Amino acid sequence: MKPRSIVFDLFGDYVRYRGGAARLRTLSTLMDCFGVGESTVRVVLARMRKEGWFDVRREGRETLYALNKRSLQLLDEGRSRIFDRAPSDWDRHWYMVIYSVPESERGVRDRIRKELAWLGFGPLAPSTYVSPHDRLQEVRERFADEPSVRLDTLRCQSGGLPVDREMAARSWDLAALNEDYRELLRTYRVRMPSYRAGALSPQEALVERMRLTYDYRKFPFRDPDLPTDLLPAGWVGHEAHEMFLEAHEILGPAAESYYDEVAGVRGAPPNSESA
Repeated sequence: MKPRSIVFDLFGDYVRYRGGAARLRTLSTLMDCFGVGESTVRVVLARMRKEGWFDVRREGRETLYALNKRSLQLLDEGRSRIFDRAPSDWDRHWYMVIYSVPESERGVRDRIRKELAWLGFGPLAPSTYVSPHDRLQEVRERFADEPSVRLDTLRCQSGGLPVDREMAARSWDLAALNEDYRELLRTYRVRMPSYRAGALSPQEALVERMRLTYDYRKFPFRDPDLPTDLLPAGWVGHEAHEMFLEAHEILGPAAESYYDEVAGVRGAPPNSESA
């Protein structure tokens, strides 16, 4: 697990629901559970602060790292992509983005591709991305301040369902994605009985929940959350998602109690969004 990702997940699952700020010593203790030393924690937090992800303030001798508008927006978007699923019904319309970027702006081009993938768009052809979900306004908003980017956005239909399925197969590697979902199920399905039985200590629950989130959070970048009509036979993505939601919820109370113990929180409200 990368230290930077651990920090974001700690803030996303715990810190944001307990005032939005955490002491350096709290973060250091929690990250030590994953073998990340204090010196590395300081370096990572300093870099993330420099990048604008956190505000920092002092309380006596304590240094506190606090979420700001930018990081809260990122966590909100990430949580929605990880936890929510689009309706399975589909009106058979595709939403298409065609972008044009000068050759000298390769960094911008890479960012467009990453942002489109995050929003569930897949590359149908060079510089042409499609999605069965209407997120065109989100695309336009994300690049409204990029004068070098030209975006053409369209709502369209194909010649029929067989063509739609062929388009989906061209735009996403669904076979590889499905196999990775199977591997996730193989890894965590055997652990579910111990989760349900409450066999883990609070510290173990936090570590396990964080590892689960870390392993699952990569899927929204790859999974366009396709309607049922477009999914291949034997698709296990929905089963993997339901398992993730159940495990995340079951481990929540114990994991949160350990966070509160380390942070010295008294009477903290339960995380109502843990599932």
